[in-house]
Amino acid sequence: MEMGIDSFAASKFSGDQYQANQAANSLAELLDRIEYADKVGLDVFGIGEHYRKEFLDSANIAILSAAAARTQKIRLTSAVTVISAADPVRVFQNFATLDLISGGRAEITAGRGSFTDSFPLFGLNLNEYDALFSEKLDLLLKIRENERITWSGKFRPELKDQAIYPRPLQEKLPIWLGVGGTPDSFRRAGLLGLPLMVAVIGGETHRFRPLIDLYRRAGESAGHAPEQLKVGLHSLGYVGESTEEALDKYYPGYAETFTRIGKERGWPPVTRPSFDAQTGSGGALVIGSPTDVAEKILRHSEALGGISRFTFQMDNAGLSHTDLMRAIELIGEQVQPIVNGAIDAG
Repeated sequence: MEMGIDSFAASKFSGDQYQANQAANSLAELLDRIEYADKVGLDVFGIGEHYRKEFLDSANIAILSAAAARTQKIRLTSAVTVISAADPVRVFQNFATLDLISGGRAEITAGRGSFTDSFPLFGLNLNEYDALFSEKLDLLLKIRENERITWSGKFRPELKDQAIYPRPLQEKLPIWLGVGGTPDSFRRAGLLGLPLMVAVIGGETHRFRPLIDLYRRAGESAGHAPEQLKVGLHSLGYVGESTEEALDKYYPGYAETFTRIGKERGWPPVTRPSFDAQTGSGGALVIGSPTDVAEKILRHSEALGGISRFTFQMDNAGLSHTDLMRAIELIGEQVQPIVNGAIDAG
């Protein structure tokens, strides 16, 4: 199983004042963490895409390109690219360039994102949410397959025998489809034969099994080989020296973040009992000691019929840079060997 980190490039601001110095420091620390993840042997590092003050990832390709110059082996991906709000031509060109810079380590995870801030920012109609995504994903995939392209659609000027450069170093730039809980999204990924990245940030992970089965059935019915239909799992998580320590460090920042987001979405405030329910054996949060986290990842994989990639989202909880660096070390040196040792043992 591949293992890695997803980050939203969170920055800690005090009060309402935007602090450029703090933002610069947060990005410097993030690049240090990506470099360290490469050093300890993690497989992948993803950078999200948001348009909010507390996240510094609106230009995630710039962060990934900076990381490419400081790493050797780790794969570099978006987590996700909000394709609805982007020009697929520019998305492909950006990631093809990243692939050249990194020596063939770039990937795209295309998705719609969990926030809708990009719609008013770029003058998009929220009522065209799915149509925008479907059309732009179609164009992105066609560009990946064809150096020259003729194409027309509703939301972008047509292309007439237009060459798209540069081309990536990899023969076929990997494109995953990032999904939440919409059945149509799982079915679409299967029909297209795209690897699936499932974001599970709450509830019980095993409840996604019917959707993943739907994905696999759709893919097989479309003629895609089972090994092509890979499933990755993105979860909120953190690894500490002990489970008690990890839970106590993670909870305060998690509660603040999700209570604040909950005010926008009508969710109840986070409480410690509700948090503890999420960290139990079937809950979506993957927090604890290296052994406990490894065992939970294996349980989730079994419950979902097998996953090929697992990524931690850790910077939502206001943890210190030192805490995050140590967690990365524990994931690379302890969690990953336990997980893959158990898989190898059958």
